Amino acid sequence: MKKETARFNMVEQQIRTWDVLDPNVLDACENVPREHFVPDDFESLAFSDIEIRLGTNEKMMSPKVCARAAQALSIKATDAILEIGTGSGYMAAILSRLGDNVISFEINEHLTTVARENLRTAQIENCVVKNCDGLKTSLGTYDVIMLTGAISSRNPYLERRLKNNGRMFCIIGERPSMQATLITRTGDNAWTTESLFETEINPLTGAESTKSFEF
Repeated sequence: MKKETARFNMVEQQIRTWDVLDPNVLDACENVPREHFVPDDFESLAFSDIEIRLGTNEKMMSPKVCARAAQALSIKATDAILEIGTGSGYMAAILSRLGDNVISFEINEHLTTVARENLRTAQIENCVVKNCDGLKTSLGTYDVIMLTGAISSRNPYLERRLKNNGRMFCIIGERPSMQATLITRTGDNAWTTESLFETEINPLTGAESTKSFEF
């Protein structure tokens, strides 16, 4: 099967049927070459409805979770986006097609190099990947924040990196109870939360430290 056909089938049979109907998100998922972002050993599984292992603890989220996250964030073309957990760069590529610019933090040095090369190959030019701990690094405020790994509890430090009306997608909890959540900053000291769906993914490296945060 041609890769373009397989990618189209991924969108129509997995993503659209999981209530992802935003045409911009569907277009991004169909046009970003997911096969360029998976390890060579997993290329045949690039379009499957599974997580794909990238390293010791890191995995690519399944295509439908990436798409649901992107849709929930309601990304505008002018949005400045922060991603924590670049992985192979696939989610960063989706975000880059939807927003104005993306800064993505990856704590794993090897994956940082891999993601930069994958994004270059995919001709994504509005994304910068930095090798650092995104849970502890601050570079201002953002319209959108995307966490690609789970956190054990809400993280006020990250939530304050949102601009007013900014949105953050995160998966909160520990196995077997994790909840995909959209957090929106509605004022200087006000946020709302919306539970989206249940899922299970690996935690961000160091995310267990979020248990110590208090409001």
